[in-house]
Amino acid sequence: MTVFTVSPVVLHIPGRPVDLQLKVSAPTEGSELPIILLSHGQGYSNHLSSLHGYAPLADYWAEQGFVVLQPTHLSSRTLSLPADTPGAPLFWRSRAEDLSHVVDRLDEVVKAVPQLENRLDTTRIAVVGHSMGGHTASLLLGMTTEGVSLRDERIRAGVLLAATGRGDTVTDFARDNYSFMATSDFTGMTTPALVVAGDNDASAHLTVAGPAWHADPYHLAPGPKVLLTLAGAEHGLGGVSGYDVAETTDENLERMHAVRSLAAAYLRTELYGTNDWQEAVEGLPATIGTTESKG
Repeated sequence: MTVFTVSPVVLHIPGRPVDLQLKVSAPTEGSELPIILLSHGQGYSNHLSSLHGYAPLADYWAEQGFVVLQPTHLSSRTLSLPADTPGAPLFWRSRAEDLSHVVDRLDEVVKAVPQLENRLDTTRIAVVGHSMGGHTASLLLGMTTEGVSLRDERIRAGVLLAATGRGDTVTDFARDNYSFMATSDFTGMTTPALVVAGDNDASAHLTVAGPAWHADPYHLAPGPKVLLTLAGAEHGLGGVSGYDVAETTDENLERMHAVRSLAAAYLRTELYGTNDWQEAVEGLPATIGTTESKG
């Protein structure tokens, strides 16, 4: 399916240090299109942590009939906000609020991108996040941080890619620099979600629990949940954040293709009640990964 992209779509958010900028990726044909809110992670590259990143995911999902909306969060290296900006350095609360603002103002997005007029199904919205974006997505699905709930009931399903885990196993570095990570509580994360974790993703700077940390959103949240454990995968999950990027330590096209196709199948199943997920899992080679589910 042919797709188009438009960026930046600019939303003025009162009180936000800078305007919220989005990239829109969508199919050129079709109506009643479901929506994916895609939250970027952090990293060493300047532009992957912005609306310019995650092309392997956004391009593919648009080809599959989704409208993908990618914001540049305040934590992005492209913005380089001063260190004393409230919420710095990772702006955990603002990140989740960004995505809710986008849903609030979908009419403005359509006005800026008239090719979308009368083509969105605003009752079928999902959220996907990688790494710190996974923390953001978890918040919208019902996880709490520092006792704060930012759950958005309009979001019907989510995909957590190498997301953050439980707070009692974070490193001293994480506790000192990202104290909010020490307070994650998944007991209220009831929205259906696919949790994707690499069995070689130690994230030693953030947790002492090893790769199992990234599966915590599955084990600690109530169902319905699905866990996809990727064999041999590190934090990049084969290369989801960009094409040929240096910080992908486990570049593997087969793995990356599996992640994005399985995520699409899961979201179609959750949003439309199809059998896509079951069919996709039946064809999943053990060399790529394994799945389990609850609820």
